[in-house]
Amino acid sequence: MKLFLMYLLLGCSCLDIPGILGDIGTATSYDPPYLPTRCNGYDQDQFPEGGLFVSASDGLWDNGAACGRRYRLRCISGLRRPCKEGSIVVQVVDFCQHRPCPATMVLSNKAFDAISRTPYAKINIEYAQFDWNAAEESSNKRHNICFSFLPKDT
Repeated sequence: MKLFLMYLLLGCSCLDIPGILGDIGTATSYDPPYLPTRCNGYDQDQFPEGGLFVSASDGLWDNGAACGRRYRLRCISGLRRPCKEGSIVVQVVDFCQHRPCPATMVLSNKAFDAISRTPYAKINIEYAQFDWNAAEESSNKRHNICFSFLPKDT
């Protein structure tokens, strides 16, 4: 019985808990033209593949240090149940163009459509800074450690 509980605890510690991401904020969308941006001007190469990018509000902008940062985010609530399942990773390419900014993050139309059923709404989001390299390393280490504790067939 103790052995079973030990394996159960080890197994649970190896799982990601997708419901816990980070800070709470708001999001809305904005329409093209997306150029120029405060990060890289008229450079088309600044936009990530897939069109998942955002303009950051004052709280995230950090005097321009936010340029290129990635955030994993998901919709958590809004009027008329707008949220789609899952999360996306977006990249900061601009500073919010409106004063005051209408949301914590202003998403490209593609990014907003990926998490919300309702276009042009204001939604509540959960977000956390995301580092591709650290996520891959963490994922590889976690799986290696978890599988090394599992019993080998004899």
